[in-house]
Amino acid sequence: MKSTPSKKAATLPALLVKNARQFGDHRVALREKEYGIWQPVTWRGYLTHVRDFSLGLVDLGLQPGDTVGIIGNNRPEWVYAELAVQAAGGIPFGIFQDAILNEIAYIINHSQAKMIVAEDQEQVDKILDLADQLPRINKIIYTDPKGLWNYKEDNLVEFCDVEKRGRERHREQPDRFEEKVNALDEQDLAIICYTSGTTGNPKGTLLTHKNIVSMVAALNEADPKNPDDQFLSFIPLPWIVEQTMSVFSALYCGYTVNFPESLETATADLFEIAPSLVVASPAMWEGISRQVMVKHLDASFVKRVVYNWCLPIGYRWADFKFAKETPPLGWKIKYWIAYAAMFRALRDRLGFPKVRSALTGGAALGPDVFRFFHALGINLKQIYGQTEVAGYSTIHRDGDVNFDSVGIPVSNAEIQIKDPDEEGVGEIISRGAGLFQGYLNNEEATRRSIVDGWFQTGDAGYFTEDGHLVIIDRIKDLMHLKSGARFSPMFIENKLKFCPYIVESVVLGHERDYVTAMICIDYKHVGKWAEDHRINYTTYTDLAANEAVYDLVEREVSRVNATLPEKARIQKFLLLYKELDADDEELTRTRKIRRAFINKKYAEEIDGLYGDSEMLSIDSCILYQDGRTATLTCDLRIRRTGSIDTGKNPVKKKRFWNRLKGGA
Repeated sequence: MKSTPSKKAATLPALLVKNARQFGDHRVALREKEYGIWQPVTWRGYLTHVRDFSLGLVDLGLQPGDTVGIIGNNRPEWVYAELAVQAAGGIPFGIFQDAILNEIAYIINHSQAKMIVAEDQEQVDKILDLADQLPRINKIIYTDPKGLWNYKEDNLVEFCDVEKRGRERHREQPDRFEEKVNALDEQDLAIICYTSGTTGNPKGTLLTHKNIVSMVAALNEADPKNPDDQFLSFIPLPWIVEQTMSVFSALYCGYTVNFPESLETATADLFEIAPSLVVASPAMWEGISRQVMVKHLDASFVKRVVYNWCLPIGYRWADFKFAKETPPLGWKIKYWIAYAAMFRALRDRLGFPKVRSALTGGAALGPDVFRFFHALGINLKQIYGQTEVAGYSTIHRDGDVNFDSVGIPVSNAEIQIKDPDEEGVGEIISRGAGLFQGYLNNEEATRRSIVDGWFQTGDAGYFTEDGHLVIIDRIKDLMHLKSGARFSPMFIENKLKFCPYIVESVVLGHERDYVTAMICIDYKHVGKWAEDHRINYTTYTDLAANEAVYDLVEREVSRVNATLPEKARIQKFLLLYKELDADDEELTRTRKIRRAFINKKYAEEIDGLYGDSEMLSIDSCILYQDGRTATLTCDLRIRRTGSIDTGKNPVKKKRFWNRLKGGA
């Protein structure tokens, strides 16, 4: 039975009240794994927690319009706090749990928050360390008391104590909570979602209940969900993508949200839950595909033979789907055999045996990764949108997946191409019921972003003949060589990241003579490869500088080059001495590249790529999470592609057997 909200359920707390009345204790709303055991929370229990915490916050002095920050891992207490603040007339916002101190201080002060809900001692310590910079904070509410028993600060309050105060208020005034919920209006602000901050400090996006509910309704129309669905919440909750699935859609559709015991156990918990709905960032899908490709090299001879026979069949089957063609009987039989021989077991091992809808968003996902998962029979679809439009504007429909596109606009989102060129490429602009109310305390940015009622996305793209939206890149990130040839660095980077040994890359070449790249190796997988080939190394820096590793990566770069136009091919590359890190401000918290910052920080390395030397000596400052710094001195190799034989084996008669053995 599909859950559809009534007209009165126009706010998120109202949806919760409606679901609690409809499902009561008969359906599980939330499930959390603690000490290896899954602990269920019914819809009635969900409402009780939210009610008690909301009334407790009011008792602590929360006023309508006040802002409350939430920081920590994905836990039921997070969503309790978010909905409780909304029910009290306040406005919640999330902070990434791995944010460093200056990021936390900026967001809390910018939002003018008076209270913070923190998960544990680590997060509480961050807030206490910033006490002098956060004069407005009068209450820090923690959910996990471990390690906090001897803290004497007056403004510390335990989560369960706030709920206790709320229960007392509910006994005194049993109708007060529902009165406050009924007093909410769909035009009231529901949440402040901070953007990823690719070009500077994150901006606080103001979204109303109407923005959110309308976009969730349109998304559910395009990609239906129902109360029987299961979802595993492991992407950080401050991100609008996870908010949409773990909070907004779950309230609208009534399905169960599961919280893993920890990020480290998320993969195992995914296997246990076997969810029907999966949403993951492009980096996670890329990581899963890399893991599968590397592990097959480590498998037994027979398993490698099966893998190398089945995967091409899967790819051909995926191509039939993408072309909307009916596979011939022979290919149906082949795929059935391949599915029985490998794909079914592999899907089960990955935790996807029951997945019905798998989504990715937040950044472009390379076509190679799309083909890989569709080859396994996983219905992976791309979504596209921004925080400013309450989440999603486009999505692939079932049976209409074009891996070069991000799908078709949802019913209540209107998208146009602004000032298209001869090829139809221009800036993507959008409007609709989900359009945000502006940026918090930033009228200038709001005026720049909303022009004549249209949100200026800053993305370059075009529509295909069948209505699919294709994203090329950020307009400011599109590059052209001195020759005038244009190329998209993001497109090339996505192809590189599909390689099993590359975790991140930065493609360069704007107003230069040729294209180059700075590449970060996958330390785990390259390290395993090095051990298998008896190559000694000590650290990431040592491994990345190894000549044999350069040969390994060059083979992958050459494979990617073969799929690119000649002028867009990578001519030189280097392997960075460290992975790009959000703590070093090189990536956003959603793992988008901050190009302007990288161009400035790695100016010496970039100049070296366009010089004549094959070796570059650099001194780099390394920032640790505790604020300490260290200077790293190392020599970087600069490799020109085409310097080695990139074939799997120079002896032709051995190529077949070497491929079966998984040789590099």
